[in-house]
Amino acid sequence: MVRVLNNIWETVCGGAFVLGLFILPFLRSKYRTWGSTEEELNRELPGDESVKDVKGWYNHAITINAAPADVWPWVVQLGQNKGGFYSYELLENIVGSKIHNAENIVPEFQNTLVGDKVMMTPKSAPYIVAAIEPGQSFVLRLRVNLQTQETVDNNQPLPDKYQDSSWLFFLEETAEGATRLISRSRNDWNHSKTNTFIYSIFGVISQVMDRKMLKGIKRRVYEQ
Repeated sequence: MVRVLNNIWETVCGGAFVLGLFILPFLRSKYRTWGSTEEELNRELPGDESVKDVKGWYNHAITINAAPADVWPWVVQLGQNKGGFYSYELLENIVGSKIHNAENIVPEFQNTLVGDKVMMTPKSAPYIVAAIEPGQSFVLRLRVNLQTQETVDNNQPLPDKYQDSSWLFFLEETAEGATRLISRSRNDWNHSKTNTFIYSIFGVISQVMDRKMLKGIKRRVYEQ
């Protein structure tokens, strides 16, 4: 019962954040860089080279008072088909994502490899794990044909209608022994008024969900 009530309350809060970003445009730039330092925003990180023409992006960061080795297991098990996204679970499932956020480190989800699929929903094209540096970086790529919803291999040219995205989770130990966890999303799509409208909406929603996800990881590290 407590979990249900918490999910309902979190859903209300998440919806309010999304609505606030739409109503108050000046908040969008703030949320796009939530938690990030100027140095982190300007720093080149793994996966940045993947998306050449960035039309939409965000860079979020959080400090977790634990070593990267304690944070990494929560990152590497991300995915609808794995440990979830530690975000607004009820809000995600209202739109059919069928996500269950893990409250524990799941051993069978720790062996993620390059080339593995990281699902967002049961039906949408998955992100593909592009690179892994255990304890440091986790790079996901999404190259999808928007007409067929099929994944486009890296060695194939993008079709006329496409989305091309990278999503990085970067962990770095601070001088105090804490972890800076950065989530960076970079997105490109074929130019059209429809896509610009659709991805502007998704961008706002993604920023809210991502912020909650980082806070969700932080809470789970502390409670583990």
